[in-house]
Amino acid sequence: MQSFAPLKKMVTAQIASQSITWGDGKNWVLFAGPDIIEDEGMVLEVAAELKRITTKLGIPWILKCSYDKANRQSLGSFRGPGKKEAAATLGKIKAKIGCGLLTDVHETPEVEWMQEVADVIQIPAFLSRQTDLLVAAAKTGKVIHIKKGQFLAPWDMKAIANKAFETGNDKILLCERGTTFGYNRLINDMTGLVEMRDLGFPVIMDVTHSTQLPGATGTSSGGRREMVWPLARAAMAVGVDGIFLETHPDPDKALCDGPTSLPLKELEKFLLSVQKISQTHS
Repeated sequence: MQSFAPLKKMVTAQIASQSITWGDGKNWVLFAGPDIIEDEGMVLEVAAELKRITTKLGIPWILKCSYDKANRQSLGSFRGPGKKEAAATLGKIKAKIGCGLLTDVHETPEVEWMQEVADVIQIPAFLSRQTDLLVAAAKTGKVIHIKKGQFLAPWDMKAIANKAFETGNDKILLCERGTTFGYNRLINDMTGLVEMRDLGFPVIMDVTHSTQLPGATGTSSGGRREMVWPLARAAMAVGVDGIFLETHPDPDKALCDGPTSLPLKELEKFLLSVQKISQTHS
């Protein structure tokens, strides 16, 4: 099998005045941004730097940022400034930067008001089997980014993707973010990227959540951000249609998922490294 061979079911969408295609075997798309809104200024800083770097390198980019973190280890974990306020802030940032937005939804009522802000709606890994949530998201007609549950095999994603597809939405992306392996550890099966892509849908590699050590600190997840680079390079060599990552100006002070976030100052060098590998498939 040739890496990056064009898929029969390519996904194309008009996002922030540009046409973006996943699965054509020519380009890869970057989903990147902070884990969650800590404050508007931080997200603007990250988004502006992402816009600068990706424009310079010619990489299609969509801002990734959550408005709420519903799946947390501890009741006291930071979840954001409030759903409606955070959603409105994301809309302002998106307009100011001139970019598309990916964000996740956790309950079906959220889909109705988030579709006004999000260009790509993400189904979280732990909710990937929630039929009502998948169907509601698919009915929006937006691009749907489905994260593979840590408890699922690559081939299990066929039935999950078909829930959205049979609703009438063919703009489906599948995402690998690590598989549970014993306690406090995730692993990545690179052959699974090939198997998921063979289902006929574009595949995205989440290179930061894949480095998580779930629950490792007792009150939150730990992580090994030094593994982001090798995972991204390996995935790009295998052949994926996009990379998903979280980045922060100071990950050690991040309020959520700091241990897995790529330092913003490393981002340009990181993307150059990944892009160099992708160009060997051209």
